Amino acid sequence: MAGTEAATVVVSFPDKRWIDLVGPVPTVRAVVWDAGSDPVRAGAVDAEFFVPPYLKRADWSLVNGLPRLRVVQTLTAGYEDAVANVSSSVTLCNAAGVHDASTSELAVGLILAQLRGIPAAVRAGSASRGRWQPHTLRSLADRRVLVVGAGGLGSAIAARLEPFEVSLTRVASRARDDERGHVHAVTELPALVSQQDVVILACPLNEGTRGLANARFLAAMPDGALLVNVARGAVVDTDALLRELCDGRLLAALDVVEPEPLPDAHPLWSAPGVLLTPHLGGNTSAFKPRAAAFLRSQIIRFAGGRPLRAVVAGPADPYSPS
Repeated sequence: MAGTEAATVVVSFPDKRWIDLVGPVPTVRAVVWDAGSDPVRAGAVDAEFFVPPYLKRADWSLVNGLPRLRVVQTLTAGYEDAVANVSSSVTLCNAAGVHDASTSELAVGLILAQLRGIPAAVRAGSASRGRWQPHTLRSLADRRVLVVGAGGLGSAIAARLEPFEVSLTRVASRARDDERGHVHAVTELPALVSQQDVVILACPLNEGTRGLANARFLAAMPDGALLVNVARGAVVDTDALLRELCDGRLLAALDVVEPEPLPDAHPLWSAPGVLLTPHLGGNTSAFKPRAAAFLRSQIIRFAGGRPLRAVVAGPADPYSPS
C-alpha cells in the first residue's frame, strides 16, 4: 500500500508484509508500527486506523496516546484484551469471519481424532517395536453434538458437521430460528448438556461465558462425553475439567486453555483423555488471504466514510465526536 502526497488517511500496520498483502488504497498512506516503540519515530503518530500485531500484545498505552486514532482493527476474532484497554472513544473491530474456516476444520479434526483414537494409535505405532491393536471405537456418525455459539464460527462448525450424519443441537445467548433450524437459549444448557456425546465450545469470551463450562456444566455431561474447546480457554473451568479427566469420566480436545500458554509442568499435559493443540485454530495458510481481504475492505470503508463491519465496542461511527 504505497503512500502518495494526496493521502489523507494514515493506516498503521504491524509489519510491511501486511501492507503488501492489502495492496494500495486511494487516499491512504500506510506506515509500519507494531505498538512497541515510539510512534513519532515510526511515523505513526498521525495514524487514524491501527492494526495490532497478530499473536503479540500491543502496548495499549502507546496506542491510546495516538492523537488522531479512530479505529483499532484486530486480526483476531477474540478481542478481550483490546476491549479492556482501548479508549472508549475509539471504534474497536474484530476479524469476524476471518478465522472461521480454519478453526471450524480444526474443531472437526479434534473430534475425529479423539473419537477414532488417533492419538493412541500414533503412540502405539511410535513405540520401539510398534503395537498392532485393532479395536472398535465410536464414529462421529450418529453422535449427538452440541455447539455452543451460533455466530460465524459456530455456524461454520455446524456446516462442516452436516455431512457426518450427526444429531446437531445449537445454543446461543438467545433462542431464535435460522436457515439451519432452531437455536436454543443459553438458559437451556443444563438440560441440553446431559443429552450430548460431544459438546463444542465456539462462543466469544465475555462476562456471560467466562467459566461457562464449570463443575456443574461438566458434571451434567454423560460418562464418556467429549468436550471440545475452540473458543477461549477461560470459557472452561480448568480445575473442574481436570477433576473429570483424572476420574476418567470425560474426554477433552482443547485448542485453547486457561492459563495460556500452558506452563510446562501444568497437570493438563499429563491428564488422561485429553488432546491438546497450542492455539492453532486460526493460524493456517487460509488466514492471511482472508485477513488481507477483510482489512482492505475495512480500510476502504473507513477512508470513504462508510460504516465499518464487525464493530464490537466504541462508537459505531468512528468519525463521531469522542
